[in-house]
Amino acid sequence: MKIIKTKIKNLLIIEPQIFSDNRGYFFESYNQAKFKEAGLDYNFIQDNQSMSSYGTIRGLHFQKGGHAQAKLVRVLEGTVLDIAVDLRPNSETYGKHVAVELSADNNLQLMIPRGFAHGFSVLSKTAVFFYKCDNKYNKESEGGIRFDDDDLNIDWQIPEGKEVISEKDRLLPFLKDIK
Repeated sequence: MKIIKTKIKNLLIIEPQIFSDNRGYFFESYNQAKFKEAGLDYNFIQDNQSMSSYGTIRGLHFQKGGHAQAKLVRVLEGTVLDIAVDLRPNSETYGKHVAVELSADNNLQLMIPRGFAHGFSVLSKTAVFFYKCDNKYNKESEGGIRFDDDDLNIDWQIPEGKEVISEKDRLLPFLKDIK
């Protein structure tokens, strides 16, 4: 497993070692001991999966307070542009984001620590998105930021008019309006 640092501290790209032959391939997507050895000491308690069609933008979502979640995200089918926004109050990169293309072809994962908003856009016909969480979801603690916040200036790589966005996500506040 190769750990690649991003421009935001503790937000990491995980590249698995892939073993391929004429039958296909094999790789370890998660190994707790190897993660701990690399300084990534998370106790994942829940796995989630979603399927979405081209143009779908999910996010930007986060859990507040004691229900904050670290996530290890990857794509099982298709391609997404994965976005993580730093919301850690004392961080030098507060309000900054990283965008990483995750796909079933590149098998990259993004390790998102607590204190980040997260979202993704689907760049392929469909995508199956999978992630591990280190804390359970709590409806009362959910928060979010609008996908089209000018202060974030995120290029979701979906042409205008082709976005598929839930009404709930369209009504999220802007970064400057969250506490």
